[in-house]
Amino acid sequence: MNIDFCGYSYHNYRYHTSHQSRYTSYLFRLQTEGRSQVKVNDATLVAEKGDLLIIKPGENYELYVEEGQQSGDFHLYCEGEWIDVRFKDAPTFAKITLDEAVLDFWHHLIIEERRPKKERNSELTYYLVSALCVSLQRAMDKRSHEIYRPYVVTKMMRFIEENATKQGFKVEDIANHCNLSVSRCVHLFKEHVNQTLIEYAQSIRVSAAINQMKYTTMTLENIAQNCGFGSYSYFHRVFKKNYDISPRTYREKM
Repeated sequence: MNIDFCGYSYHNYRYHTSHQSRYTSYLFRLQTEGRSQVKVNDATLVAEKGDLLIIKPGENYELYVEEGQQSGDFHLYCEGEWIDVRFKDAPTFAKITLDEAVLDFWHHLIIEERRPKKERNSELTYYLVSALCVSLQRAMDKRSHEIYRPYVVTKMMRFIEENATKQGFKVEDIANHCNLSVSRCVHLFKEHVNQTLIEYAQSIRVSAAINQMKYTTMTLENIAQNCGFGSYSYFHRVFKKNYDISPRTYREKM
């Protein structure tokens, strides 16, 4: 995996650039502020906040920013078989949610690439590029799924994923986060996810518990507390309902 350049650009004056992506190289460009006009081959598009552009090997690309328009973007020009496998069939233009993880990976990669060559860590660069690309791909997949459900339902799912293992987590917390009534949250979530809010929260807790059973020596009682079940008896009941065996038996068989 090779990186030709990686950076962030901000323009608030007239700007134009063009290039042809050389053989095997991909250009990833994420609009983070304002807007710009981009031309890929013969198609002209307006890029706004959250728009991801993927220019594939051999494609022609032009960027236009009008005077006073203001445009900010992260960009990465790189190549490698691993990247080609993942993105050769990707759409040229995709709208994604500006996830903090994506921006953090890009930011850290820029910092690493700014170091003098002898100070760079090639292994770290490889993992940063890999993490960034996987995060972009995941963001694209999430967005395509979100088309088929209201954004507020996705917002509920993300909140549950981040908070289900915390002690005292309640359905009311989800409703407050989304500025909806509990009954409206319950109805929307069931309609579009085909699970109840509690069932989804339990699946997150069980997944966290399995990881801790595999990779720690904590007691099952402590794991139950740590993953938001509150008590081992409740953890046991939920786990057995999902796996038809007790947590203790599951752990012994790992």
